[in-house]
Amino acid sequence: MLMSTQANRYAHQLLDARAQVQLIPPLSSNGPLTVADGYDIARSMIDIRTAQGETMVGRKVGFTNRKIWPKYGVSEPIRTPIWTPIFDETVRYTEDNRGLQSLEGALQPRIGPELVFKLNQTPAPDASIEQLAECIEWMAHAFEIVICPFPDWKFEMADSIAAFGLHGSLIVGEPKMLSAASRRSLAEVLPHASLSLSCGDELRSAGFGSDVLGSPIHALWHLHQLLKVQPQFPQLAAGEIVTTGTWTDVCPIKPGETWTSAFSGISLPGLTISFV
Repeated sequence: MLMSTQANRYAHQLLDARAQVQLIPPLSSNGPLTVADGYDIARSMIDIRTAQGETMVGRKVGFTNRKIWPKYGVSEPIRTPIWTPIFDETVRYTEDNRGLQSLEGALQPRIGPELVFKLNQTPAPDASIEQLAECIEWMAHAFEIVICPFPDWKFEMADSIAAFGLHGSLIVGEPKMLSAASRRSLAEVLPHASLSLSCGDELRSAGFGSDVLGSPIHALWHLHQLLKVQPQFPQLAAGEIVTTGTWTDVCPIKPGETWTSAFSGISLPGLTISFV
């Protein structure tokens, strides 16, 4: 278990690397780092960023796509989801599902297409998946720009938790308000939906909602369960947004590219984002 002073030092080290756009060795290269240590650093990160004037607006659930687990982790593959807080400074909403995004200051950026939920009710501690779905106000498609301060995207699970869950920014498309009937059908509909991800005219990747822990709604439920055993963090609450994990592997991006996505099996528009 990390001392609070060490967790605070690690948090400042990661924030400095982000601000100065510098790669640093994984924190785990300094000695063993447990998953609990990673969340202790994340807790310090919340305190620091809040003190600096940022506002926590939700959570990111990461590594929910089982197909990409074997690609990450040095000593052993990552085999379970993680989560990290999201702040207002890194979330933006598009107009007409199109946007322009600067990659200035983004370390080793990649793109991941995700589904975002916004809660309009605070879930009960023992909420079932169906009851959790009843707490959702809207869902939206989003591109998450993930970044990595560790060379060559090599890290352990605890490193990724500490390093903002590798979150860089979240570009959210047009929200779709959900009716009571739509909320009830989410668990059944989302696993069968598919998504394609293209750069220019070239298809780069594709995936299904079922790749995300069986369904993005399951990713939300997993987060809710995990928070019950993490009393150092606030529980899910009304007003939060939760991004539930990439439907495809995350793809490297660079300025000058335009990326588009398209859904099948669900009435949700795709996104078109150009990078500069």
